[in-house]
Amino acid sequence: MPFTSRLSVAAFSILLLTACANAAVTPSEKEPIPDDAAVAVFASGCFWCVESIYESVDGVYEAVSGYAGGNETNPSYEEVAYGRTTHAEAVQVYYDPDLVDYGTLVDVFFNSQNPTQVDGQGPDRGRQYRSIIFYSTPEEQQVAQSKKEALDASGAYDRPIAADIEPLERFWVAEAYHQDYEVRNPNNPYVRGVSVPRLKRFQAKMPEVLKDPAATDH
Repeated sequence: MPFTSRLSVAAFSILLLTACANAAVTPSEKEPIPDDAAVAVFASGCFWCVESIYESVDGVYEAVSGYAGGNETNPSYEEVAYGRTTHAEAVQVYYDPDLVDYGTLVDVFFNSQNPTQVDGQGPDRGRQYRSIIFYSTPEEQQVAQSKKEALDASGAYDRPIAADIEPLERFWVAEAYHQDYEVRNPNNPYVRGVSVPRLKRFQAKMPEVLKDPAATDH
């Protein structure tokens, strides 16, 4: 689905929602990312949503929006969002493995989306919004595959888990205006109508992994 559709799809939803307040933590107040931070990469729909979800998790320093999973070099937002590349919108998650392990981040991935939706998430449709766990080591691949198989076998969903598991070839950082988009644009119709409700659903589902609510509430 083209990026312009984010506003039109959310227009109806916004009528049912009140305005959200500014987030308590602004980008300028964030702590620097330590040099020894671990890194993981995930894609599950709009990166504005996914970035906000991972940044609410205790032990995550930062989530950076970008593009991965395709063949083109230096992809732009317009190219990716209009489906003109083979990339997906993705986030690069910097985290402290002493506070949150990779397996928990995979759990966040599955619990913050509809994992059975193929080529999209919520109102965003197309291969550019597909769900992917990008692994960098055999250990990450094994964790991701085991959790996907366990979720499939659990009977929690009546359709197969659609997320792909792929090696990370390269992550392309998105344009600056996409970083911390939800925090910077709290009154954007898509943020209010789609992104914030998705974050709230995740927070209700996995409250045990969240940072101080005062730092993540919207």
